[in-house]
Amino acid sequence: MSVTVVVGTQWGDEGKAKVIDLLAASHQIVARYQGGHNAGHTVVIGDQKYALQLTPSGVFYDTVTPVIGNGVVVDLPTLFKEIDALESRGISTARLKVSSLAHLIFPWHQAMDAAQEAARGDLKIGTTLKGIGPAYVDKVKRAGIRVGEVLDIRVFEQRVRERAVAARREVSDVGGDTFDVEEVVSAFIAYAKRLSPYVADTVNLLHDARERGDNILLEGAQATFLDIDHGTYPYVTSSNPIAGGAAIGSGLGPRHIDRIVGITKAYTTRVGMGPFPSELTDALGEALVDIGREYGTVTGRRRRTGWLDTVMLRHATRVNSLTEIALTKLDVLDTFDEVKVCTGYSMNGTVMRNYPDRPDMLAHAVPVYETLPGWKSSTEGITKFADLPHSAQQIVKIVERETGIPVSMVGTGPSRDAMVVR
Repeated sequence: MSVTVVVGTQWGDEGKAKVIDLLAASHQIVARYQGGHNAGHTVVIGDQKYALQLTPSGVFYDTVTPVIGNGVVVDLPTLFKEIDALESRGISTARLKVSSLAHLIFPWHQAMDAAQEAARGDLKIGTTLKGIGPAYVDKVKRAGIRVGEVLDIRVFEQRVRERAVAARREVSDVGGDTFDVEEVVSAFIAYAKRLSPYVADTVNLLHDARERGDNILLEGAQATFLDIDHGTYPYVTSSNPIAGGAAIGSGLGPRHIDRIVGITKAYTTRVGMGPFPSELTDALGEALVDIGREYGTVTGRRRRTGWLDTVMLRHATRVNSLTEIALTKLDVLDTFDEVKVCTGYSMNGTVMRNYPDRPDMLAHAVPVYETLPGWKSSTEGITKFADLPHSAQQIVKIVERETGIPVSMVGTGPSRDAMVVR
């Protein structure tokens, strides 16, 4: 019996879904604990590729109960589109459970998101316009509608209509696109009826599972440096992807968590605005985009790329109390003449090892690199650490030296089996 948390240690897109898929084989429950449909998880099984936005990655195992936890904000059109796509490909979603305490996303959240982002002008955050932030705002101001309310259709209809009328005024006040209240009500009554069989008391479900000895895997969306408290504010998401958020977003207490796996790409990427010390804006950066296929699963947006940053990684290790690291996409670096790893920041002539708490300082940080010769040979599909080229092994050792924790897995390709497990 164990509870494992999987968390991204950079700005997202680290390859969490692949690691979760690998670990899910030995777990009975895989639960999402925060975020919404603004982040995609890609799983490759054989020659089949699956892109998930809300459904937990453990759905591919018939021994796993996938759970959408109370910390998630749920967009029902996206959820049902995903369910239909999985079912059409022979993947059963019958075991899926959705927390009665999770909040729902409505069209007014997306309209508000678009209006607020447009109003920011040159100061845009880079939101995905999925309504995630406004849904969390409604949750915090106690105006949200929760999943469990769909179980009483009469009351749910009344709640949606009342909130839609008020929200239409709010959206109009900020210059956003309005919507037809009755159309929204009608659509969500139909969604509610379809959602009802999936609704569950997931907090007690998780505790009962733990007490009977099941293994539980908690997965987050986004990553450490998009965390609302610990990320590069304001260029962050609206929830807590860090490991501490797993307890809040699932209902399992912190003492129940045994293992925290930090997922780290062998280089660094981020989407949208915000400081990025090790960013490459030259041909090397373009090569990382092309070789790593660095485009958003959900938005299709091009990701910014740069060298691996262990200053960030040390901070992520502290904030998440990581027990181990899974280093992914090492094979993307196979063709480079040299590979760099950032191990410090130079600021005003002083080298810093600690990650600064102010984004304005981060924006002026100059990376201090260790440079390794490129290995210029394919690592794709390698499953034994000893078979990795010397420089590739050195990257792993630098990560372990700089963080003080072991690298337990090394990704060597997109497929499920392309992994060194140490």
